[in-house]
Amino acid sequence: MASTSAGIVTGLTAAALTAVAFLAYQAAATVPAELGASPDAPGASPVVTASKAPRDSRNPTALPGGSGTGERVVYSLDDDRVWLVGPRNTVQRTFRVMPSAVDPAPGTYAVMSRSGATTGSDGIPVEHVVRFTSVDGVVIGFSAATDSSAAPPDPAVRTGGIRQTREDGDAMWQFATIGQKVVVIR
Repeated sequence: MASTSAGIVTGLTAAALTAVAFLAYQAAATVPAELGASPDAPGASPVVTASKAPRDSRNPTALPGGSGTGERVVYSLDDDRVWLVGPRNTVQRTFRVMPSAVDPAPGTYAVMSRSGATTGSDGIPVEHVVRFTSVDGVVIGFSAATDSSAAPPDPAVRTGGIRQTREDGDAMWQFATIGQKVVVIR
């Protein structure tokens, strides 16, 4: 009986790994060319954008120039701000975020995975997790703590969770589906 159970578990594990590999292949195959790495550099760094996108000093929440084109999420490392940009470069929503301890490099990425609810790497329950890259094994993405009284992420802990309010997390969840462009700027 024990060997039969072990065989079933092994078979299920192999099937799950095969399914994940297939889905990863499908996801990679459907990412638009401008969002992928250059063909001559597999695993290369993201496409680098301007080091500091120009800002409108009279309107600090205005979408920074040089932050790309088309529908996209724009994340400013220096301003701790996100813009959800729709068709014709129209800002659908902008909001402040609490940065993670590990920052992604400025560049262009694509949403690679999402989770409705999970526990963050800091042990805090989060929802509407939208992941777009990783840095030295730390996955980077946007999320909202399900308990609004939760403390901000501990900067001493190497986490990649960029925290937003639950309301902003709802908007991000609706907007940033798999493959959605994410532009990180200074």
